[in-house]
Amino acid sequence: MTKARKTTMLIVSAMLVCGTILAGCSSKKTNSEPASSPSASTADWELGSAPFEFTMYGHYDWYDVPAWDSTVAGRWIKENKGVNIVPIAASGNADQKLSTMIASNSLPNVMWMDRGAEVERLREAGMLVPFDDYLDKYPNLKTWMGDNMNLLRSSDGKLYQFPNWYTNRPNGNAGYVINKKVYGELGSPKLETTDDLYDYLVKVKAKYGDSIIPLEPHLAKDLQGLGVLYTGFAENALYEFLGIRAVPQGDKLTSLFTDPTFREAQQYISKLYREKLISQDAFTQTLDQIEEKVMQGRVAVYAGSNPIAMDAHQELSKNDPEAGYFMIWPIHKAGLDKNKIYPGTYSALGWNVSVITKTAKDPEKIFAFLDWYTGPEGQALLFFGPEGKNWKGFDEDGHPIYTDEYDAKEVLDLQQAHDRIMWNGNTGYIDPAKMKYESKLPPEEQNWAARYQNEVTWPTQADVTEYINLDPEPNSDLGLVKQRVDDIFTQAYAQSVMAKSDEEVLSILDKAEQNAQSAGYDKLLEWRTEAWQNNKKLIAGE
Repeated sequence: MTKARKTTMLIVSAMLVCGTILAGCSSKKTNSEPASSPSASTADWELGSAPFEFTMYGHYDWYDVPAWDSTVAGRWIKENKGVNIVPIAASGNADQKLSTMIASNSLPNVMWMDRGAEVERLREAGMLVPFDDYLDKYPNLKTWMGDNMNLLRSSDGKLYQFPNWYTNRPNGNAGYVINKKVYGELGSPKLETTDDLYDYLVKVKAKYGDSIIPLEPHLAKDLQGLGVLYTGFAENALYEFLGIRAVPQGDKLTSLFTDPTFREAQQYISKLYREKLISQDAFTQTLDQIEEKVMQGRVAVYAGSNPIAMDAHQELSKNDPEAGYFMIWPIHKAGLDKNKIYPGTYSALGWNVSVITKTAKDPEKIFAFLDWYTGPEGQALLFFGPEGKNWKGFDEDGHPIYTDEYDAKEVLDLQQAHDRIMWNGNTGYIDPAKMKYESKLPPEEQNWAARYQNEVTWPTQADVTEYINLDPEPNSDLGLVKQRVDDIFTQAYAQSVMAKSDEEVLSILDKAEQNAQSAGYDKLLEWRTEAWQNNKKLIAGE
């Protein structure tokens, strides 16, 4: 999944939840119903008792930490809690920026980044602060994450990573969005199977020509919508398998290139591409170009890991009630159980993490802030604004009590504005909190995204916690093997989509398998299998 808009996706994702508790995350108790008020602290230091500030950096080319005073939450926290955050910009070149900061011994106090290898390199170099001494003093993270927190521990047994959008409930937006007006003009046909989808796309092309794109696969270069199509060709075929370049067979991870489901899906996708039923610039277009087409209503079917079309739906339906978008249950191959098709995934650990470096003068104070930020008070502020207008106090479940002055548009605008400062999102808390408001409304008055998450996407996202942390160290021998296999996959994936025949698709994948095995693919699969089995033991509490 592309990282560039994942925060936005998760903000919208956090609006509703299906209520299904994450099964199998731990054999030990995990708190999914914490205390009815913000967690009591046994700390020696209380947030807000004295002002302090720290520097923060986001390790992404596409992201810079915004000015703290530019957000409602930032201003409120600075004024009421005395916390000021000084941003350090990546300026579009995160790798170079981080290297420069390391070389000059000028790391920021907090870094927001992907969990995994980069974090471990910093830890091994002695640059990070462990959190273990703070967990009982500031208990929100421990309360809400429970034993799943152990999956974030480093090889030395200590915790250095504060997670973002960790969860004990399903979340995600992956699936299919349908152009309402086009669908109606074509007679509202059945759209359930891959055969139905093909027939529908053919009709779209025949009626509208080049004015409407039959299938928009979001960012195909990041697997996006094409990966969603893959999941429809077998029960329990997961998007995650494409990312780890492996498919589980029994207790082993096996080659993706030889997987019958993957090969059949690629033949189907290639057929759609050959017949110009998929955007011909699918691998080169930008996100802005995609969103422009969706906003203009020039897309019949929009598939992806985050095909949210709420803004487009509102704009198109403003003057034409027959226009706009809606979501459908995931497409599946005929004969499969539609309730075992999962176009998207989620993990208990969520997305990325915050780490505190040893440049911080008061790391405990920073942790206290991060912990408050992930708790009820911080999350309520980020999602509903300062206490007073939209909410006042907490109910018996620890959720905000919404006032008669609750302004849904103001809340939505606030959440969008706070997108770029949601570093410690607590999905398990905010989803049911948001649902308490939305569930009281009739479907037609509910937030567009919230409605379809409740009806479609939340029930069709799969838990892939067991498949996390399956990447070897980048500079190790296996890390180099992984890079070669990734390069082989990336090239073969695009080539197979653009193949001239079904036979050529298989030939390309056969050649990719040979090249991958020559690069050491079998050793990578063996290593990943061991790491996968270790994950399952940790999840089981063994």
